[in-house]
Amino acid sequence: MSLSRRGLLAAGGAVGALAATAASAGPAAAVPPHGKGHGGGHGRVRTGFDRLAADGYAALKGQRVGIVTNPTGITSDVRHIVDVMHPDERVNLIAVFGPEHGFRGTAQAGGSEGRYDDPATGLPVYDTYLKSGQALADVFTASGVDTIVFDIQDAGARFYTYIWTLYDCLEAAALAGKKFVVLDRPNPVTGRAALGPVLDPAFGTFVGRREISQAHGMTVTELALLFNSEFLAERPAELEIVKMSGWSRSDFFDDTGLPWVPPSPNMPTPDTALVYSGTCLFEGTNLSEGRGTTRPFELLGAEGVDHTWAAAANALELPGVAFREAYFAPTFSKFQGRTVGGVQVHVLDRQVFDPVRTGIALLVTAKQSWSGFAWRPDNWIDKLTGNTRVRTMIDAGADTDEVVGAWAADLAAFRAVRKRYLQYR
Repeated sequence: MSLSRRGLLAAGGAVGALAATAASAGPAAAVPPHGKGHGGGHGRVRTGFDRLAADGYAALKGQRVGIVTNPTGITSDVRHIVDVMHPDERVNLIAVFGPEHGFRGTAQAGGSEGRYDDPATGLPVYDTYLKSGQALADVFTASGVDTIVFDIQDAGARFYTYIWTLYDCLEAAALAGKKFVVLDRPNPVTGRAALGPVLDPAFGTFVGRREISQAHGMTVTELALLFNSEFLAERPAELEIVKMSGWSRSDFFDDTGLPWVPPSPNMPTPDTALVYSGTCLFEGTNLSEGRGTTRPFELLGAEGVDHTWAAAANALELPGVAFREAYFAPTFSKFQGRTVGGVQVHVLDRQVFDPVRTGIALLVTAKQSWSGFAWRPDNWIDKLTGNTRVRTMIDAGADTDEVVGAWAADLAAFRAVRKRYLQYR
């Protein structure tokens, strides 16, 4: 018996965890509990793709498939899922759809790769960035796919744009009459709680389309279910999800045993994701949020800031975090090539650390301790927080507790909705 090139590559492609699971009892088979993974965890989490592949891509049988993915769409042995699926005769992958930063990840923030043919596979790559509604539906139609698969690692924050790529693709799939399959990956900062202000729809943008909290505490399949039922109910997509196995809501990324790939150029480590849902708010100010450094969103500062900011922030005694006086020179973005002063955020106990409360505390103390503090002239902070309340309260002299307390009722209402779509304990 001879194998075709596609069959031969498929046989050798899904090595490691995929080869083991394909020979197992099916998608529910467990990974051995003592296997060591890449992140200090136990190698026990199997992603949605792992389970899809182990089941022989049964959910995609007989369909022309396109996939929305980026460099985070990898197997547990760090092969890109497109490179694994393309030669496999059990699945008919005919197109790739790239989000912000692109399918292969060549573009910086606010950029994409455009339309091209992937050199590694020859597959056509379509650009989804900043496309939505009928325009995105037309892209799906033109691609000739029957089913669209989504597999991207999220960072757990409302303003991380991949979840709105998910939302836009769900809506467009419904308009185009396409099936939509979401493959799950861990929320890297756990799925324990929803935190922060809930977006006012009047402030909807690509950094927050709909009414979810600033740190949502959900996985992408849970968000897909919520989006489809709550926000797209008039015309929902034909949605199917493929859950993970072995993931618990209390797991941080390094508990999973999965390899980390930066989801975007300024999200280099899971430590970045841990603080991001709070410190990204500094994008809405005239301070650097650490872009252009090796610790983006952990280093914050501006010219003229000195030791008094770190002292003021430490005086609040926020749980699980401390602030070090720091000086740095960003290589790009704000203050490029100039030395600035500020703080480095050090998470000492991630179990009690609240990133959103910490972000608000840092805004409050920055304004109090540095006379040069200013919001971005376009009030971008309102898009990030999803309302005017945070900005106007801080300007009026409110303290951290007052600002955080102002969103309590909205957050409680969102938590009640969120609870209906949670898939893991």
